[in-house]
Amino acid sequence: MCRADVYTAGVTRQTRVTAADLARLVGVGRAAVSNWRKRYESFPAPVAGTAASPLFDLDEVERWMTDNGKAIAMPGEQRFWHDMLAAVPDPAEAITQVAEHLSGVRPLRDDKLRAELETLAARPRPDNAEVMMRELWWMFADTPARRATGTPELLAALMADLAQVSGGAVLDPACGNGQLLRAAADARAATVYGQDVDELTVRLATAWLTLEKVPGEIRGGDSLRADAFPGVPVDAVLGHLPFGQTNWGQEALGYDQRWEFGVPPRTEPELAWVQHAYAHLKPGGWAVLIMPPSAAARRAGRRIRTELLRKGALRAVVSLPQSVIPSYAVALHLWVLQRPPGLPAPTVLLADGRTLTTDDPAEFMNALDRIRAAVGRFVESGESIEPSFAYVVPAIDLLDDEVDLSPARHTPADQQNVDFGQELLTVRKLLEAKTRELGKSVPTLPAVVSDAAPLPTITVADLARTGALEILGPLRGDGDVAAEAPVLTAEDVLRDQPASGSEERLNQRIPLQEGDVVVPVVARHLAAAVITDPGRAVLGRNLYVLRPNPEVLNSWFLAAHLRTVSNERHASSLSGTLRLDVRKTQVPRIPLDEQRRHAEAFEQLHQLNRMARQVTDLSAEMTRLTVEGLAFGKLRPTEKN
Repeated sequence: MCRADVYTAGVTRQTRVTAADLARLVGVGRAAVSNWRKRYESFPAPVAGTAASPLFDLDEVERWMTDNGKAIAMPGEQRFWHDMLAAVPDPAEAITQVAEHLSGVRPLRDDKLRAELETLAARPRPDNAEVMMRELWWMFADTPARRATGTPELLAALMADLAQVSGGAVLDPACGNGQLLRAAADARAATVYGQDVDELTVRLATAWLTLEKVPGEIRGGDSLRADAFPGVPVDAVLGHLPFGQTNWGQEALGYDQRWEFGVPPRTEPELAWVQHAYAHLKPGGWAVLIMPPSAAARRAGRRIRTELLRKGALRAVVSLPQSVIPSYAVALHLWVLQRPPGLPAPTVLLADGRTLTTDDPAEFMNALDRIRAAVGRFVESGESIEPSFAYVVPAIDLLDDEVDLSPARHTPADQQNVDFGQELLTVRKLLEAKTRELGKSVPTLPAVVSDAAPLPTITVADLARTGALEILGPLRGDGDVAAEAPVLTAEDVLRDQPASGSEERLNQRIPLQEGDVVVPVVARHLAAAVITDPGRAVLGRNLYVLRPNPEVLNSWFLAAHLRTVSNERHASSLSGTLRLDVRKTQVPRIPLDEQRRHAEAFEQLHQLNRMARQVTDLSAEMTRLTVEGLAFGKLRPTEKN
């Protein structure tokens, strides 16, 4: 993006930006924007958002900065993107409409936005429309929901390289917005095919490929239930597939010809996707799939894993670094499969890339490059060039009662080439940095009020009756409504992570909204989560949604006070498990201004707890490395002076 290329045409609608957006526009740190808000009473007040993430009217901020002698130069794409979001709040719908306009599929209906976009597209530079679309895509991809659920570009590029897509036909059977297919196109794939159940993402993928002039086709529908490309052989399959589908069609697909390695049990949907991908491969073709680590070890899938090994279809299982897709609490796996062109290969590569986990961007790229080199060398020669984390295992050695393919379970006993000292030093540095950050994040103590009377309380049921909030759910999972979007699960709420569920058949489809408070019906401890960036996620089973009226009730205040000891005691049962009737829970009855002060304290503590969990994970990894290093004789305790 050319920073000097500024488009300043105004729009009448209210365009909203965050403090981070303002910092980027002016070229200062976010702390500077925070300082302006504190120092200048004339600085525009937020028009929306939350206390932790306020939103400002861009026109008001521009006028204030001009009046106060502060320069602002907004690149044309960035101004247009903010204007687009003001008119189309859903970022996915917004980027889809832009792609369809630029590709000639469907023009923007808003006259001002269309004129603004056409002015940008008319600039004289090579491939202007394609370059502009990529700039807008990066802005879309930087939204919290996309960062949480998307496939990172570096990982997508790695998958395309491992699948050897150059010059061939590539299929993604759950393509979403086409991110993996674009990576394949960048790696010189000749033709791409994609399918997805979501109409919006199909539109976006189609428009993008049309704009980029990539040969291929994107179709709608469920690939397992209704394959849009039956009998079409391809050279490579790429997939960031749905995890944990509870209703993937197992009853209707019991005799499907794709089950070459065995009929997948109902609880093994990922192994159904693996066989669907494999069924499309030409002899010698490759499939590279992102998989949950449980698929490598669940007992129900051991028979299919056995056949994958015996027939030489599974060539490598790679545990990815923990930091690849931060929204997942576990290190995901890459499965690399090939339809053997001849006799089955006798060995499998198992690579434990968790040891390469790092927060440093340069080291992260290096970690993926090491995985690329390790798998490439194994495919080429059957050898490992990275014995510190990638090791060649005879397939027959994995055919025991469990057929557990988790790389960590098969680490060679000698570990002669593992540099425990370097790995331990890397983890220690990360732990020290996070610990310092954690210390700085500890909030000041609230003021102590002596002899204060308890605050008056009100039940959630009464709040609903007065219109202060709306109670939605809980939903059942035995309905006939397809989620067709990421599904927020109870486990997501308990782990404080974005929606990770896949398609479910629900009795109702409830899209989540910013500010919703989500509470599990059943849990060992009472939990509540505030939805800050819902994206396209919908409510899953056995969850309540409390939707406050922001004019009278603050979401963070509500979520925090739901989790009090008195509410938990009220909800507990003799089994030690909470089964919550959220209507009976109580929260203090205080004015909105005072609620906001409570909310600010709770948001700070929420961030502190999130950071503390990162510290805990790093300390556990440091412990693991130390124990293994001592056990293998590669480390020895330092003597005290």
